[in-house]
Amino acid sequence: MYIHLGGEKIIRAVELVAIFDISIEQSSKLSKQFVAGARKRKDVEVIGEEESKSIVITKQKIYYSPISSSTLKKRAHNFVTN
Repeated sequence: MYIHLGGEKIIRAVELVAIFDISIEQSSKLSKQFVAGARKRKDVEVIGEEESKSIVITKQKIYYSPISSSTLKKRAHNFVTN
């Protein structure tokens, strides 16, 4: 199964690790360090040109998505329950 993250980006549901609201990046020192490390390794991708609303963590990359975390979580939940 696949999950649409916005723009033309689709990931395999089995690759998904976590979905967070974008606000976690500013509220948590640990998340800032995690994202900084991924940026250093060039493992971060911003999807589209719209303002990012969520951060999607996969086994290989971190995606900044213009779709809200609640919407993405619903999409992911639909794949898990089906």
